[in-house]
Amino acid sequence: MPSLEQTCGCGGSRELSAPRLRGDTPERAGLDPEEMRHLVREVHDLTTGPRPWAAGAVLVVGRGPYLAVEEAAGWAVRYASYDEEKGAGVELPARERVPMTTGTPFDLASLTKLFTAVAAVQQIERGTLGIDARVGAYLPDFRAAARHDITVRQLLTHTSGLRPELPLYDCADDTARLEMLRAEPPVGVPGTYCYSDLNLLLLQHVLERLTSRTLDVLVHDGITRPLGMTATRFGPCPDAAATEDQRRPWAKADRGMLRGVVHDENAWALGGVAGHAGLFSTARDLAVFCRALLSGGSYGPARILGPDFVELLLTPPGLGFGIDQPWFMGELSGRGAAGHTGFTGTSLVLDPATDTFLVLLANTVHPRRGTPPDSGPRAAAGTRVARAVRNT
Repeated sequence: MPSLEQTCGCGGSRELSAPRLRGDTPERAGLDPEEMRHLVREVHDLTTGPRPWAAGAVLVVGRGPYLAVEEAAGWAVRYASYDEEKGAGVELPARERVPMTTGTPFDLASLTKLFTAVAAVQQIERGTLGIDARVGAYLPDFRAAARHDITVRQLLTHTSGLRPELPLYDCADDTARLEMLRAEPPVGVPGTYCYSDLNLLLLQHVLERLTSRTLDVLVHDGITRPLGMTATRFGPCPDAAATEDQRRPWAKADRGMLRGVVHDENAWALGGVAGHAGLFSTARDLAVFCRALLSGGSYGPARILGPDFVELLLTPPGLGFGIDQPWFMGELSGRGAAGHTGFTGTSLVLDPATDTFLVLLANTVHPRRGTPPDSGPRAAAGTRVARAVRNT
């Protein structure tokens, strides 16, 4: 097992080095260039017209150490507000719009869960956290979780039986929010899959109690700093792509047009740092994250996890990651591809079988969330990438 120094990327030995990403052509990366040209055109098409899929988007595709596609389309900020009577966004004057660039940060929404999961597996690797340990062993004051014997593995695999969310945003203060989490029992059958933000919120409390460090510090010190992901952090992030004109009845709070502050209402109520949402990042930084996991936990001289623990993270059913989900992976699914989506329009997929990754970040909720969200374009992008691999 690697030393703690190597595991956390704080000066690991040179023999652990993995190639860094470098820009190159699709051909050099082993991707069919025609499929990549189609994909780039389709992403641009998604951001055009009076009712686009997203105001703007950034696409990154890579294979091996090669970053084969990096493209921005549309607008980071296009709308001033949402007109409920007209059912359309109120567009800003052209001079006030902000074009999307490949360096634009996005509100990652539930992609935050992946970083919380990696932070947890780092503690599992170090032997300080038991994957099948009961949450109550670390959080005895979380009475319901302790009483129902919820385990760390259940939190990471969404099999705790906890409901999808709680209205923490309606609580009067942090004390009331914490008490609501402590008292919340499972409503489903433990062991049965039910996707829930509460799982990652409880996991955040486990990690913070265990390490005496806050989640933002754990993510920075254990993941983003060693990997050189300098654009990835919990908000505020003033230059980020805008999200939603957040108002009732379609939202859960009345906050107006949001840019650079977390979109998720519960993460906002919790101060912007939450196990399920709150991180901001760029497509290039997420490409580094994908590359590190595809390289067995290493990137350049840094190592954030050992290969066996990356395998644990990505082995079905996945710890935090969804595995082989065609509804957003398209034809990339089926061979052990891992990834996640975020409510604001973000997604990433990494395919160990072909050493390929796809990051598609979009502000689909700008100026207002759709009902239901449309993941068809994400799946179509995954299919393009899968075909680009097959056609070479």
